[in-house]
Amino acid sequence: MKHILLVEDDARLSALIKQFLVKNSFKVTTLDRGDHAVDFIRKNNPDLCILDITLPYLDGFSILKAIKPAYQNPVLFLTAKDSDFDHVRGLEIGADDYIIKPVEPHVLLARINSVLRRAVQLKQAHIKQLTFGQLSIDHDTRTTELNGKAVDLTSHEFELLWLLASSAGEVQSRDYIHQQMIGREYDGFDRSVDVRVSRLRKKLQDDTKNPYRIITVWGKGYVLSTTAWD
Repeated sequence: MKHILLVEDDARLSALIKQFLVKNSFKVTTLDRGDHAVDFIRKNNPDLCILDITLPYLDGFSILKAIKPAYQNPVLFLTAKDSDFDHVRGLEIGADDYIIKPVEPHVLLARINSVLRRAVQLKQAHIKQLTFGQLSIDHDTRTTELNGKAVDLTSHEFELLWLLASSAGEVQSRDYIHQQMIGREYDGFDRSVDVRVSRLRKKLQDDTKNPYRIITVWGKGYVLSTTAWD
């Protein structure tokens, strides 16, 4: 499950955004002071930061300057400051997106998923091989081995495995997987991700009745175990 830090001093807006994002399978921490955000980010390394610009004690621009370059995850500005100058400034100092309030919730969700998707692609571009016990995955050759034997995966199955393995030990929501694999938001009915997970489990010799390698976290999504491959 992706962890989002929302720094917003409008308590009502903060609560509404948090409620919406939690319903869409994100973990959300909210702060209403800019000076508290820097310490939180350094200690907790959230997957995404959403920052207002006009904040008590420390503005959003200053937060971003304080955490970069050590903080490598995406930062998104959500602000009422709509001048071209502020927009350009935000992007030039390192923001991944700049969104003007008010914004429709589903537009915000799409922008969040977009920057997270780019972050995953960037991370994966630097990682070529992943190994967990007897499971070995090579991204360049698109090959998978289990217990020293090749596992014959379709292109979709390999992409799903790589997606889960790149964040092994972390729950990936069905919504997020669907967005990455299918290219659109999960509508609550499409079972294509579940079918692909089921097929992948069989090929990875998982227990289909009580999976312990690709684990279902009910109401959340799926997680690839880091310890079930010996």
